[in-house]
Amino acid sequence: MEATDMDVEEQPESNPNSFRRFGLKNSIQTNFGDDYVFQIVPKDDWTAMAVSLSTNAVKVYSPVTGQYYGECKGHSATINHISFSGPSTPHVLHSCSSDGTIRAWDTRTFQQVSSFHSGSSQEIFSFSFGGSANNLLAAGCNTQILFWDWRNDKQVACLEDSHVEDVTQVHFIPDHQSKLLSASVDGLICVFDTDGDINDDDHLESVLNVGTSVGKVGFFGETYQKLWCLTHIETLSIWDWKDGSETNFKDARSLASDCWTLDDVDYFVDCHYAREAEQLWVIGGTNTGTLGYFPVSYRGTRAIGSPEAVLGGGHTGIVRSVLPMSSMPGRSSQGQGNGIFGWTGGEDGRLCCWSSDNSPEINRSWISSTLVLRSPRTRHTIRHHPY
Repeated sequence: MEATDMDVEEQPESNPNSFRRFGLKNSIQTNFGDDYVFQIVPKDDWTAMAVSLSTNAVKVYSPVTGQYYGECKGHSATINHISFSGPSTPHVLHSCSSDGTIRAWDTRTFQQVSSFHSGSSQEIFSFSFGGSANNLLAAGCNTQILFWDWRNDKQVACLEDSHVEDVTQVHFIPDHQSKLLSASVDGLICVFDTDGDINDDDHLESVLNVGTSVGKVGFFGETYQKLWCLTHIETLSIWDWKDGSETNFKDARSLASDCWTLDDVDYFVDCHYAREAEQLWVIGGTNTGTLGYFPVSYRGTRAIGSPEAVLGGGHTGIVRSVLPMSSMPGRSSQGQGNGIFGWTGGEDGRLCCWSSDNSPEINRSWISSTLVLRSPRTRHTIRHHPY
C-alpha cells in the first residue's frame, strides 16, 4: 500500500457574508430531555425519517414537517445502527443492538416483524444487506462477522479470524454487491468476496491498515472506489480500496480548527459527498454543539478548507448525527421549497431542523450556495460508539 504524505496548504478563511444564510427552524425542534439522539436516517422515498435514541427505542418523524409518527420499542441494550430497507419494502426499518439482535420493524404499525440473533452474547454494531443474489445480511459483532440468508433466516457463515476486536462497520460495496468491507477497533479494514461458501481463508481479498480504531467509513466517487475513514481518535483518511493507496489527515482536527474563528473542532460526525460537484466535506463539531462542513482536498496537495456551512445556535452538546436534505431526490425543488437544509441530533437530546431560507433576520449561521443547490447521491454510514 502506498501512503501519500504531502505538504498541507491551509485555505484562507471565507467571508461569511458571501454565503447564503440559514438558521434553526425552532418550530420543528423536538426535545427528548436527557435522552441522546444517536442516528437519523431517511426512508427511501423521504416520507419519513427514523431517529434512534439512548432509551433503546427508535422514533419516526416526517423530515419535512417534523410530525411525530410513532415509536419502535423492543431492544434491551444500546441501538448501534439503523437503516430503512430499499424500494421493494420501503416501510421496513432495521436496527441492530448490543443486545445481540437485528430487528425488522413495520413503520406503518411500529411492530417488530422479524429478528436475527447473534448468539453467544455477541453485540452487533453494524449490518448491511447485499451479496450477488442480494440475499445476504452481514453483521459486525465482537471480533466476528456473521452472515444470514435473510430469505430463510438461516445463518450461512461466520468469519472469526480476520479481526481481533469489535467489528464497528460492515458494508456491501455499492456497485460491487459481492464485495463486503469490514472495519474494526483493531485498526484494520478488510475486503471480502462473498460469492460461494464464505470463509476467512479463501474469501479475504485485501487488508488496509488504518493503524487506529476505526469509527466510521463511507464510499464515494464515480465507481465508489474511494473510501473515507474516520477514527475514534478523530483522524481522517481517504483510501482507494482496490489498490490500497491512502491520503492521511492525522492532523484533521487542527487543520479544520485553523479554518474558522470559532472554538476548536473537537470531533468529527460524518462525511458528505456531492457526486455532481465531486466534492467531499468532513463535518466537524465543537463540544458546545456548533457544526461546520469543511471541504476536503485529497488530490494533489492535501488540505481541509474553510467551512462552507456552519450550523450554530441549535445544540448545546456533542452532535451525533447529521441528515442533509440535499440527499433527497429532487431536493432542489422539493427540499428548497420547504426551506430545510437538514436535521441534526445529539447528546443534548435535541433533534434540530435547519433552515436554508434566505431570511434577513437569521444571522447565526451561513452556508455555501453550492452545498445547498447541489443534488448529490450520498450513502450514510454512522459512527460507532463502543459502550
